[in-house]
Amino acid sequence: MSVDAFNSAAVAEVHRPSSAVAPKEGDIFGRIGNLETRLARTANEIDAAQAVRFRVFVDEMGAQLSPEAMRRKRDFDSYDAFCDHLLVLDRSIEGDSDEQIVGTYRLLRQDVAMANGGFYSASEFAIDELLARHPDKRFMELGRSCVLPDYRTKRTVELLWQGNWAYALKHGMSAMFGCASFPGIHPESHALALSFLHHNVAAKEEWAVSALPHLARDMDLMPAEAVNPKRALMALPPLIKGYLRLGAMVGTTAVVDKAFNTTDVLIVLPISSISDRYLNYYGADAGRFAS
Repeated sequence: MSVDAFNSAAVAEVHRPSSAVAPKEGDIFGRIGNLETRLARTANEIDAAQAVRFRVFVDEMGAQLSPEAMRRKRDFDSYDAFCDHLLVLDRSIEGDSDEQIVGTYRLLRQDVAMANGGFYSASEFAIDELLARHPDKRFMELGRSCVLPDYRTKRTVELLWQGNWAYALKHGMSAMFGCASFPGIHPESHALALSFLHHNVAAKEEWAVSALPHLARDMDLMPAEAVNPKRALMALPPLIKGYLRLGAMVGTTAVVDKAFNTTDVLIVLPISSISDRYLNYYGADAGRFAS
């Protein structure tokens, strides 16, 4: 998740006010109770999503962003200008929509990425090699996933995945990928969980992805016979466990991101690998929680 690659000019461009995107009829992906998921419609909503990201990544996890980001109390980079921003809003909160955002994901389709210099994850992982092996498939990147502490519940996660699934269907995506993080910059402190991922769910053959050579950190930190699966699953961050339940695989090596104070692994999820259980739950047409 490093932000070192972005200069002040790019930062200035991201924060230049853009014209609001008019709400579209029927653009809500789903609702559960007072919670709603949809894409950001306005520059103010994107700004509010960046504020939520700052609260989680900086205030909670200790990320060190650029001086400008720290001053503005926003997590932002040049990708925000052309990505779509999936939101979860709590409609019971009084105020405008930008005051109701409690969770967010950043979504980037392959055609948009290629028109703007590539995928964000390519700064850490060999994404270009993965794409080259699948010229007939359309990929989308999931990033900057975060939810405010009081909303880390089953229904919030369900709505985020409802949104991701509906978005993937709408745009004809073939596979999803993105970084997922362990806290801290010492992979050895996550030896059990990382070794479990390496031995049990590592992406292989046409789906295999490694970290860039100068960043790669070994995930094979314990022999397979020493890994207790039950304990390892308990040690996994909730987001990674959620990906695995869907049928995701994990890249072969990890990356230490000092700026965000994390150890990153790459999640790879072909649409064809999503388990029938979840396809049936959310609906083949993403209609489970649709309004």
